[in-house]
Amino acid sequence: MLPFMLVAPQIAVTLVFFMWPAAQALYQSFLIQDAFGFKTEFVWFENFQILWADPYYTASFKRTALFSIAVAGLAMSSALVLAAMVDRIIKGVMAYQTMLIWPYAVAPVIAGALWVFMFDPTLGIFAYALNTIGYDWNYKLNGDQAMALVVISATWKQIAYNFLFFVAAIHSIPKSLIEAAAIDGAGPMRRFWTIIFPLITPTTFFLLVVNIVYAFFDTFGIIHAITQGGPAKATEILVYKVYNDGFIGLDLGGSAAQSVILMAIVIVITVIQFRYIERKVEY
Repeated sequence: MLPFMLVAPQIAVTLVFFMWPAAQALYQSFLIQDAFGFKTEFVWFENFQILWADPYYTASFKRTALFSIAVAGLAMSSALVLAAMVDRIIKGVMAYQTMLIWPYAVAPVIAGALWVFMFDPTLGIFAYALNTIGYDWNYKLNGDQAMALVVISATWKQIAYNFLFFVAAIHSIPKSLIEAAAIDGAGPMRRFWTIIFPLITPTTFFLLVVNIVYAFFDTFGIIHAITQGGPAKATEILVYKVYNDGFIGLDLGGSAAQSVILMAIVIVITVIQFRYIERKVEY
């Protein structure tokens, strides 16, 4: 019984905070309910049919895909470059690492607020600089600028997390391998792509899964703080549309159906990653 007793707290947390809410969302997706919850009607798949006929909902898939690919790609590539530069620093390594880790301690809403202060069209110092050089910056009216701002904000928030894992993975590589390649005449770039990067592919694969999930779910606070899905729904990705329709529009059944679809999409993407991408990982 000891193994079961040791894992019982984690199982309880999983059931209470993950399985139970997921089951509730699945059940509620088959209901149409008034805003006050006094009247409920079981409608089977009508909520899902309404969603697929909604052009705003189908358009949010494209925005979510663009946003997720951009955030995951930029966050991982930037963190990998910064982690690779750690070994080339002779003095101030700890200060360099500490400054890069700090953003991970910032809450998503606070991270969004920081970027709002910097790029606000009327108060932001960077917005003022852009307008000074002749670039018309106003993310509150321009959808492309709004999407770029939330992508940069979400990327900045996630770089620290990726950096921690990449640094740990690079430091775990035996120095003898890198020194042998250097003696054989391999330059820094060749050593990185032929030795370091293949050996950290397990970490890279893990971070790919984590970053996709982060872009789908954990960026809600950043978008809410910066754009609230605007302008004209230009930054309303799937997770924010769930909130917007459920808590603002009070369409509880439709919002639950959206959450079920979002959960299914993330599960499918994760399965595909483990099924096909993991084959190229060298353990």
